[in-house]
Amino acid sequence: MDEERALQHRRRSKPVNRLGIAGRDRNSSRYDESVKTLNELYSSLSARRRYEVWFVRLGLADGGGAWWFRYLLMNPGRCGCAGDPSGMPVQVWATWFPRDGEPQSFIQGFPLEGLDLSARGQNPFHFRIGNHEIGESSCRGALAVGGHAISWDLHYRSAFRVTLSNKGWIGFSRTPHSDALFSGQITLDGRSFEGNPLGFGVQGHNCGYRHRNFWTWTHAYFPRSDGRSSTLQASAGKAKASTFEALVYEMPFGLVFRKAVLWHEGMEHEFRNLQEIGRDPDGLLWNFRCSTQDGYRLEGAIAGARPSIHRLPYVKTDCTGSFEVANNSLARAVLRLERPGMPVETLETSIGAVLEMVGR
Repeated sequence: MDEERALQHRRRSKPVNRLGIAGRDRNSSRYDESVKTLNELYSSLSARRRYEVWFVRLGLADGGGAWWFRYLLMNPGRCGCAGDPSGMPVQVWATWFPRDGEPQSFIQGFPLEGLDLSARGQNPFHFRIGNHEIGESSCRGALAVGGHAISWDLHYRSAFRVTLSNKGWIGFSRTPHSDALFSGQITLDGRSFEGNPLGFGVQGHNCGYRHRNFWTWTHAYFPRSDGRSSTLQASAGKAKASTFEALVYEMPFGLVFRKAVLWHEGMEHEFRNLQEIGRDPDGLLWNFRCSTQDGYRLEGAIAGARPSIHRLPYVKTDCTGSFEVANNSLARAVLRLERPGMPVETLETSIGAVLEMVGR
């Protein structure tokens, strides 16, 4: 049984307003005055069981790899998971996905004391702990973990944001920056990555009472220059990005959430009838199709092949253990888009996508 299919069968296409943000219907359940930027804090610091995370996925413009940065708040009302070194209430993660090597993760936990966090619903948002910070359009950090030194100072801007899922206290998945263009510097053990642009990607914001038993999520960034190039080497001055994001996860009572959003040529196209053709958690492969009532059809293939598959344990919010999350932030994505009265268009990127899976 598909919850979204039972709730609604429709596609939304929205023009961009003068601020560069897709239009919103104020009578829609998606409109919320309290989350104007989609980064605003939801969790109360008295919450004993809840996680909230702000993250960045950045693919380097030269194609040499990708970075994943994660700022986590977990169970602040009970100071994380007491006795579990992996369950600190405040955590900062950095993961490096080299183009032809295995990913490396660096994680540091912090006590709740010292956390400087904006109030619930406050805009602009900020999350600061020690030398680490994420805000509305920038993030920074400096980790020393396992003999490695990692630092970053990034700024990003975008034209499109979207709420992918909003289920109230159960949780949400928001994307404040879907077509993010990054500038700044990252350093790993003396090796420096810097540029303007430095890379392309996404900044997201997720929250929940608990993690879902299974989910599949992908985001793909397709830079397009005047020459219709779909490689990450496209000129920042000429590039007009398309992005695609899709999410499937289990809901209570046997329901399944399914939704995909395409941002293409300045318009948002929302698909709520996503059908999986194939899903391989071991090889990290995902194939699907979706369509709209007015004739848009899309077929997608996301491939997160080795050696860039990264598997990490996430601590459960009830503190009973952990579960495995598989992520490849150097995935390949191919979308085949059919529109009424127009030729079939293919969007493709060899390293500009991220694919994440949990469960079978």
